[in-house]
Amino acid sequence: MHPIAELLNVEVDYPRGRALGPFDFALAAGEIVALVGPSGCGKSTALRLLAGLEAPTRGTVRRASGRGETSVVFQAPTLMPWASALDNVALPLELAGAPRQAARAQAVEALTRVKLEGAEAAKPAQLSGGMAMRVSLARALVTNPKLLLLDEPFAALDEITRRTLAEDVHHLWTQTRPAIVFVTHNVEEAAYMASRVLVMTQGPGRDAGQTLIEAPIPRPSGFRTTAAFREAAEKISTDLEHAMAPA
Repeated sequence: MHPIAELLNVEVDYPRGRALGPFDFALAAGEIVALVGPSGCGKSTALRLLAGLEAPTRGTVRRASGRGETSVVFQAPTLMPWASALDNVALPLELAGAPRQAARAQAVEALTRVKLEGAEAAKPAQLSGGMAMRVSLARALVTNPKLLLLDEPFAALDEITRRTLAEDVHHLWTQTRPAIVFVTHNVEEAAYMASRVLVMTQGPGRDAGQTLIEAPIPRPSGFRTTAAFREAAEKISTDLEHAMAPA
């Protein structure tokens, strides 16, 4: 089976120096992978390559490239402040040429999926941080993407909201099973969210170790207290310590 997205020996150079690579990464359809690493290791750069927002200096990127097949959720919700939640979510469909009425109907459905029914008319300023992120998730999912890229989407939120949204992403995943790449600094969040965690070295980022988490998604109740979770988190932490050690 061909990967839905792949980075082959990619390197990314900026005027300040190399930011990423050489780096290889392959993502299977329906797989959830977390990228973890120190600040400046190239996690977000790798995500931009997968999104098609940036091209590598060297190497090859292969990705789901059809319209609406890739969606990105950033750390900030990036919502249009003047538009309602409904209009924000309908935007990708309208940009793709969908009739306004059909786009809005799908947007209502997407908002319901992220537990925001009744908030369709709310403007971003009227929403909490967690609600605004739910709107961003609804907008990302409204096109039923094959590839969902999440760039530290919960970083600015409190711990309870982060945990709730992590569970929500898993339940949303069960409906259409997109492949997901989740960038985070948080080791425990990575172990909870992903079926595979890839640790990256200090920049320029390279593969410093991978951990498979053998547990069902959505996670069973109390998963964070299990031996499987603790062992995965310890393995990821050890890989991260090695990745951050001076060469």
